[in-house]
Amino acid sequence: MRIDVSLLPALAASFMLVFARVGAMVMLLPGLGETNIPTRIKLSIALLLTMIILPLHRNAYQVDMGSLAPLLVLMLHEIAIGIVLGATARVTLSALQVAGAVIAQQMGLGFVTSVDPTQGQQGVLVGNFLTMLGVTLLFATDSHHLVIAALNDSYTIFSPGETVSSGDVAALATRAFAAAFRLGLQLSGPFLVFGLVFNIGLGVLARLMPQMQVYFVGVPLSIFAGFLVLAVVLTAMMGTYLDYFIGVMHQLMPLRSR
Repeated sequence: MRIDVSLLPALAASFMLVFARVGAMVMLLPGLGETNIPTRIKLSIALLLTMIILPLHRNAYQVDMGSLAPLLVLMLHEIAIGIVLGATARVTLSALQVAGAVIAQQMGLGFVTSVDPTQGQQGVLVGNFLTMLGVTLLFATDSHHLVIAALNDSYTIFSPGETVSSGDVAALATRAFAAAFRLGLQLSGPFLVFGLVFNIGLGVLARLMPQMQVYFVGVPLSIFAGFLVLAVVLTAMMGTYLDYFIGVMHQLMPLRSR
């Protein structure tokens, strides 16, 4: 009995190309690409996703085993696509960081920082809380399934071997950053109104009672009132963020969203 192994080199090359796209994307995904997650776990998740994606899109790869240069170019192309997909999903978390920075400034907690577990660097305490809550909600509501669906549909948008337009990538990045910044300001809108009204009230109080130490009264009062406002609007804020994340993922799945 003879086993035909002539297809093994082409299959191995296709596997590595799929793994390049999936691995680059997993390294940047929210909740999976964090610095505190071991690299072995990231690679294991990328390997499992590759084994799922490969049978679906193996025929999309026209691998020429006679030359190494086209294979390397195609691998760099797949890595670039994975980075674009992962970075698009990662940018969504910056909306919560923007909202957290504005909220902390209005509450008087702009100087309170801690290590952001998702970035491995110092961040505003409120922003870190919103980021961790957002990542938790993404997994709790199974929204991470949309990321896998977007990865599958990426073979329709970015076909292997086809040149990716730098203008399209730049437009996608511009829209993603603009939408994240706009959402961050929208989420912090109630606190901007709160800060304006509260500071005007303190100014009026300082004019009416000059002998009163307004600063020592205003700082703890602004923190307390700010937390009350946060408790009231937190559910609506995170619901708006989830809708925004789902919308971003559907932009990467045009065939499904129609």
